Amino acid sequence: MSAPTSSIAAMSVFERYLSLWVLLCILVGIALGQLFPAAFQAIGGLEVARVNVPVGLLIWVMIIPMLIKIDFAALHQVKAHWRGIGITLFVNWAVKPFSMALLGWIFVRHVFAPWLPADQLDSYIAGLILLAAAPCTAMVFVWSRLTQGDPYFTLSQVALNDTIMVFAFAPLVGLLLGISAISVPWATLVSSVALYIVIPLLLAQWLRKRLLRGGPAHFEAVLARSGPWSISALLLTLVLLFAFQGEAILSQPLVIAMLAVPILLQVVFNAGLAYWLNRAAGEQHQIACPSALIGASNFFELAVAAAISLFGFQSGAALATVVGVLIEVPLMLVVVRCVLRSRSWYEAGRRQHVV
Repeated sequence: MSAPTSSIAAMSVFERYLSLWVLLCILVGIALGQLFPAAFQAIGGLEVARVNVPVGLLIWVMIIPMLIKIDFAALHQVKAHWRGIGITLFVNWAVKPFSMALLGWIFVRHVFAPWLPADQLDSYIAGLILLAAAPCTAMVFVWSRLTQGDPYFTLSQVALNDTIMVFAFAPLVGLLLGISAISVPWATLVSSVALYIVIPLLLAQWLRKRLLRGGPAHFEAVLARSGPWSISALLLTLVLLFAFQGEAILSQPLVIAMLAVPILLQVVFNAGLAYWLNRAAGEQHQIACPSALIGASNFFELAVAAAISLFGFQSGAALATVVGVLIEVPLMLVVVRCVLRSRSWYEAGRRQHVV
């Protein structure tokens, strides 16, 4: 099997060109925001308890099809690959959020601070923290498939991460924002967890049970049809975001590139750490691959929704989370290629550790 060619071909058109669609959304959003500012101000004002209603609905359309894939019955399989599970949990919850906060502090507050708007520095760091505080839920199934990863490991790892996320996301974000000296609107943070994790998760599991009554073929067919809806909702949300962010981007176009630097570094660091730790622990390559990808990728849909709720459409936090969407797919494809091409190196080291 030609790994790079087969891997790319295994992705849908939406998945393969997600970064291109995001770039188009940037252009369309900025153009529409400049042409019809009053219309977008009206959309931005459609809020209930600091939750923008149109965006809230779009987030549900975006997230629920992804959460339907989660089978919490797979949690009993955790013990089968406890080393890989433990390493991924360590990277996801004990390393990635803190390394992102550190990188944000280094690059946003210091290295790039002279070229960034001073009143948005805290907001940019908050967006980076939100991006790293939740492990990816949906796209990891794609990454696992591309690396020929163990599907049962991936399923059980995602189910476990989602369970932890319900309880850990708000306290972890609150802790890191507090350490970064950023005020925490706790009521909004907790309501974001309820709106964008708990309720969609419950609805998704209810829909999953109903769909499975029609048999596996019916279940897979519905998931396949819902995929484009999910991505389309994400892209429409991005159009709205960039319609509000247009002025800031046009005045400082290098902001996106500067925010991309800490995101890129944390992906490379966390993917490499998870991959190396699995090798050192003697775990199989088909476990190490999805472990590295889960360890590095982010639940950017949740991050975008939480940033809008906590800081608003026009905030630096919302922009920082969108930069994560922009670069995640090409970055993850690079990680996919690296773990596939390094298999002989991985297996040689793994055998030494097993012996």
